[in-house]
Amino acid sequence: MAENPKPHKKVHGIAHIFAAASYSWFGVKRLWGETAFCQELLAGGFILALFAMIGAETHFFIFAILLILLTLAVEAINTAIEEIVDLVSPEWSLAAKHAKDLGSFAVFCMLCSNGIFVLVVTLVTFDWI
Repeated sequence: MAENPKPHKKVHGIAHIFAAASYSWFGVKRLWGETAFCQELLAGGFILALFAMIGAETHFFIFAILLILLTLAVEAINTAIEEIVDLVSPEWSLAAKHAKDLGSFAVFCMLCSNGIFVLVVTLVTFDWI
């Protein structure tokens, strides 16, 4: 097995927290270039604005924020899958297509979850159900 040419220095304590935060920040910067990420972020803001306009209860806001964050996390994982697949399999392959399609399906499921939640909260808030 080949040795890692540039070993990472072991980081402990508070420095570890700052290192982890910087990795997350670079991940957000990478995602910022993704159209889907920006659209999902915008949709999340729309959902929160809609809840404010209709007077949704506080616990609905909290759950909406959690769903929005989960959606963004799944989008990040999907983007990571796409990056790895493109690196490992630069030519077209059925396995690469399947991996990308599965990642996209995961994002689609999260978007559907958000949509269903918004519909239910709206119906509950207006006492329609």
